[in-house]
This record gives sequence, structure tokens and C-alpha cells, in this order.
Amino acid sequence: MTVWRCVGSPAVLPGADDDAIGDLIGRDEELDVLRRGLAGHRLVTVTGRAGVGKSRLAAAAAGGASRQRVVGVRWQGRGPGEPGSLASAVSLALGGRHLPDPGDLVRRLAAPGTLLFLDDVDPVHQECTGLVQRLLVALPDLRVLVTSRQVLGLGEEHVLALRPLATSGPSGATRPAAAVELFLHRARAVGAGFPAGHTDVREVERICRSLEGVPHAVELAAEQLSRQSPHELAVALERQQCWLHSDRARLSRHRSLRDSVGASYLLCERATRIVWARASAFAGAFDESAAVFLCAGGSVVPEQVPSSLAQLVAMKVLEPVREPGGLRRPRYRFTRAAREFGAARLRAAGEWEPALERRTAHCRQVGKVAESLWAAGCQNQAARLVAEEQEELTALLHQAQDDADLAESAWDIVVSLWFWWVVHGRAGQARDRLVQLLSSVPADDETAAKGRWLAAWLVAEADPGTAADLLARSWPQAVLSGDDATAGHIAHVQGLLALYAGDPRAAAGHFAEAVCLVPPGTPSGPSPAVSLAAQALCEAAFAHTTAARTAHRVLAHPDFRDDAWAVLTARYVQAYVDHCHGRGGRARSRARRALALLDSTAPEPLGAQALRVLVTDLDAGRPHEPRPTALLSCAAAAPGGTPVDSAPATTTGV
Repeated sequence: MTVWRCVGSPAVLPGADDDAIGDLIGRDEELDVLRRGLAGHRLVTVTGRAGVGKSRLAAAAAGGASRQRVVGVRWQGRGPGEPGSLASAVSLALGGRHLPDPGDLVRRLAAPGTLLFLDDVDPVHQECTGLVQRLLVALPDLRVLVTSRQVLGLGEEHVLALRPLATSGPSGATRPAAAVELFLHRARAVGAGFPAGHTDVREVERICRSLEGVPHAVELAAEQLSRQSPHELAVALERQQCWLHSDRARLSRHRSLRDSVGASYLLCERATRIVWARASAFAGAFDESAAVFLCAGGSVVPEQVPSSLAQLVAMKVLEPVREPGGLRRPRYRFTRAAREFGAARLRAAGEWEPALERRTAHCRQVGKVAESLWAAGCQNQAARLVAEEQEELTALLHQAQDDADLAESAWDIVVSLWFWWVVHGRAGQARDRLVQLLSSVPADDETAAKGRWLAAWLVAEADPGTAADLLARSWPQAVLSGDDATAGHIAHVQGLLALYAGDPRAAAGHFAEAVCLVPPGTPSGPSPAVSLAAQALCEAAFAHTTAARTAHRVLAHPDFRDDAWAVLTARYVQAYVDHCHGRGGRARSRARRALALLDSTAPEPLGAQALRVLVTDLDAGRPHEPRPTALLSCAAAAPGGTPVDSAPATTTGV
């Protein structure tokens, strides 16, 4: 524990490491907020993740505070502090005894206009909470400024949650983002040099994004320019960042990013450390149930996992994606440096491979649950589940490209999530992955035929020849095994091929065949309702009345009304037929009702955009040309959300 005493105002107190307290780049607004907080509140706590600049900002605010005396105490060691160490440090800063009694501290702090600055108190957090509470009760004129990763939890506490610096500025900005500006300033200050070319500034932005705008990490990275070019540094940091280090820092825990994050690790209980390490196998956000599945075992019982997650959130190791206590289950995400640190601990414990196996099992379960939800009519829930787990699924599919042991799991996931690729317009790389995985699945495997019709669907528009070949190979196997569902799905894809070939009559016939073949409630692939709605859509091109009757069958059948994709397509057909018969108001009303029924919390299915185009044409009084592929083609773009197949895999070890 370092102690100091500054009398008089303004007083300048040392910050985090720190050789440049005046260089608070990008913190003008926070500094102003903190100063106002000190003027209006007796207790102010600055919180934030490791390396975000709490100490530096608080020291600048304390130095400019309008108080007659500033007494500062700063923790300097590693690991939890001894009981009573904070009170002793405050006493020494006041010129008192090493082991003071409570009354002695009150007498020494009783001078009017005193500001007590307790910096980096996480190792003595519990003692700090009790000491501050006693002092505020005894000394009505005392002001206390605290920096900590956790709040104290006292009733009169005013909290400033310090966020990382912005890594990109608004379009048209004349100056770089705050994180980029800090990087450039630090590089010049340490003599690392920096070429001023436009390309290099873009590389700096890339560096700052990978470091999540954390000032301490940005400064450590800037010092590496004497050894690496900006591009080389950006590439290295996207792979890993905990290797960043510097010999310039005064505090040992600030000399590397690993030590900075490790300071939080040392303060955790054993169960929390284990949960931290095991949960680092997740590639993205996760919820409590997934964490329990992955982290429980050995000395960690399932009941300990939620409380460990709460502790990691309080210490800013985890960031809540959804706030606890809301209507939906909370989800959490590691800061990138914390994930890397936890992964290193997990590897050191020899548990990395078992954790990845559990993560793979979790992803397979997500695929099966999502497929079951879709088949049961809970399509919005299925789409939300996949959207939430997309980073995890993406990481596994990326890893399967280089790991043959994961091929079976990746195959299972891609086939289970057929609806995500085709209904939500996320074909993309899923097409290439499925075709690649086909070679690793035995030809007589029962899932091979399912995978082939799905692959044919994904490539139908871009490569109809390959699609037809895949269907031709799947058809005999489906017929010989008596698999009516797969035969029906093959007929559905044949309808799409006919539609792309410009033959809506043939397409309608194939879709009608699919309606007859696919049993209701089939978990994998388009339901009979979808094929019937597709038949109506094709009939709208040559027989309006027949199309309207077919669409009505979709909406009237009790087994079909839970299929949101089929209902949306059928309502489009009804609205289009009304439009063709001159019933513009009715058509507009149908289309708007269909759009109003969409769940705004779930990714949009195909057809939503086609309905919007119809409404726009009706409002403008323009004729509307039907575009069946806008409702049936998996290559169509679905607005909103990030595709599983294109989301970046920000993972450690995958």
C-alpha cells in the first residue's frame, strides 16, 4: 500500500502508473462529470474494468477539487490485503500510528474541507466499505473519492462507471477517435515513432478495436511500434493480446496486460477462478444455463456458478449483455483480455479440450432445441435462440474446417439449423461448409440425404446443375428407405429449381407433391404448410382464383396456422390477388396486418421485405409485379441481424 498526503488545492496526485496525469485524452466529459459529483456528493466511486483509467481520472479530479486538504491512499501490492491494512495506510498518510484506533482516524480527518482519496481498493474492498461508512457517519463534512472495480454498495454512494475509449469516430469527423488519439500520443511520447500515412491510421483503428478501447492496453500497444509495423501489430493483437508489456509502469500489475487482468483473478474465490477459466471456452455471449453446463463439475457444484458469474460481473471481468432481473434470461460476455487470460489458465490446468467438448455438446443441443421449436410452431423463439448463440455456432463451424473430429458435430448443427439458412436468408458460407462436410459423411448415412437436399436448396439459384445432381443422388436413397419426408423435401427443392427456370406451373406441381409427401410435424425441413404456401405463390402467376383458394387453405388449416413463414407467404398471395382484382384498400390492409404480426424481437423471415414492397407500390399507386423468389429463395437478403455464417469469430483457440 502506497500512502501520501497532499495539503492545499489544487493538489496533483499520482495516477495509475503514471507519468502524464495531464494527458487525459478523450476523458474531458467524464472529468467534468466526476468533478461535479465530488462537489455534490459525499461519496463518489469510479468503477470500470482493469486498465480503463480509473486512477488517472480520479487523481486529476482530486487534484482540481475545491478542498483544503486531500489525503490519498493507494494500493500497490498483489492479492488480497491484510485485515486493517487500509485503516493503517490512512493513518500513516495522516502522520499517525501504524495501528490506529477508529477514534484516532476520526480526529485526524475532522479538519474542514478534507477529501479522502482511496485508490484501487479492490484488495481491501470489504474493509473499505466498513471504514468509509463509519467515517461518513462520524464526519459530516468529509468527502470520499474511491476507485475500484466494484462499487462499495453504500446508500449514499454516487457511481461513475468509466467506459473504454471510443475506437471509431462519427463519419466526417476531423479528428481521430479518442483511442486512436491516445495511441498516437503515446507512441510519440515514448519515441516509438509513427508514420503519418492514411493506411497506418486505419491500422491503428484496427488495433484499438481489437483492444476494445482500453487505455492501458492501447498505451502498451503503442510502445510496440519500435519493434513492429502497425499492420504487423494489428495482426498479432487479433490473434492474442495478453503478451503486451512495458517496463515503464511503476506498478508491477500494470507492466503487462496479463498482470493487469491477473490482479482481478487473484482476488477471486477458488470456485470463481474455476468458473472464469472454464467459461473462457465460450466464443461469445452465454447465459447461466450454458455456463452451468460447461463449468460445473469437480469442486464446483452447479449452485455456485450463478454467484460466481455475479462476482465476475461486479469485478468487470464479465459484461452483462442483458441486465439481470429483466424479462429475458441474462447473458454475459467476457472482455477479450479476460477471456484470453482464462483460456491460458484452463490450458495450464489441462482442461481446455474437455471444455471444448462440452461447448460442442452445447452447440449440438442448441441446434436440436431450435429445430424442435421450429417444428412445434415456435418459430420466433427458434430464430431468437440461434441469433443469440450465433457466435458460438460460428466458432464451432470455423473450427470444424481444420478439425476432422468436429465434422460430425458441425454436420449435425448445419442440418438442424436448415431454417436459419433458408428462411432467414443466411445461406452464404453455410452452403460451402455443407458441401465440404458432405464428403466426410458416409453415403448411406441416414442424414446424408437430408444434407443433400439442403445443400441443393442452398445452391439452387446459383448453380442449378449441382442442385439437380444432389437431388438425383438423394432421391433413390429416400425412396428405398421409405423416407417420405426427405422425398417431399426433394420435391420442394425441385419446385424451386422450376421456379428459377421460369416455369411456375411446373413449380406449383412439385410443391403440391411435397404437400402430399411430407408428414405433418416433421422436425427437419419445410412443413407441408410451407410447400402449400409456395404452391399458392406459383399459382398467382397464372391462376389468381386458384392461388387465393390455396392460400386460404394454409390460413384455415388448424395444423398450418402455427407456421409463421407459411402464413406470411399466404397473406402475401392474398394481398397480391386482391391487388390484381382492383381491391387496393383490402390488399393494403392484408399486407399491413401481416407485417404487424411480425415479432420485432426475432430476426425477420423471408417475405417481410416483399410485403413492404407491395405496401409501398400500393401506397404509390404503382402496379406490383410478384417476385416469388423474394419469399422462397434462401439467397434473398434478410434485413437485420448478423448471419451466423458471416459473423466474425472472436475466440481464443478456435
